[in-house]
Amino acid sequence: MQPYNHVVIMNIGFDLDKIFINYPPLIPDRIIDRLYKKKSNGELLYRFPSRPEQILRKLSHMSFLRKEIKKNVSFLQDIAKEKHTLYLISSRFLFLKPETERLMKRLGFHGIFKTMFFNFENKQPHEFKNEIIKKLQLDIYVDDDFPLLKHVAKQNKNTQFFWLSNRKKPEKLTRNITAISTLSDIFQNFHNKTTSKI
Repeated sequence: MQPYNHVVIMNIGFDLDKIFINYPPLIPDRIIDRLYKKKSNGELLYRFPSRPEQILRKLSHMSFLRKEIKKNVSFLQDIAKEKHTLYLISSRFLFLKPETERLMKRLGFHGIFKTMFFNFENKQPHEFKNEIIKKLQLDIYVDDDFPLLKHVAKQNKNTQFFWLSNRKKPEKLTRNITAISTLSDIFQNFHNKTTSKI
């Protein structure tokens, strides 16, 4: 794979689940997503699971059920060889800390990311990620959660957000949100945005 340092050196943040780690097989994504989100007067709101739900979710996060997305991990390993500063920003709650720490060790992510941020204080995920993105002043952030991206994009106008989705080709959705189907689309689309401003 060709190097990705043909663009300006950047601060780049990534989500974890569905970016580098798959959901459990045989369970539709929309069902899992519904377990995490609920609406309150139209506002974005995430559910904190009850104790029985926590037990089920811990079981669903066993390593043999949460396989890495190999092409995305490979992409990450490639850009880690360049000079971009990489951050992992995951909204996983505290009850998943043991499973998450084992996963990070298995994937060797400690040697790839400058810092890894996890929502172990159990904040609302969109609020937690907004705080971290603002703090880091990211150039790019990648996530699979479009409602969350819409929230943080409004408050981080200098950051380009990429929604990893099932769309067949990249598509600009808002001023600073672009839908992509593969992580390699990030650099081409960011390069197009920066050169168009010159």
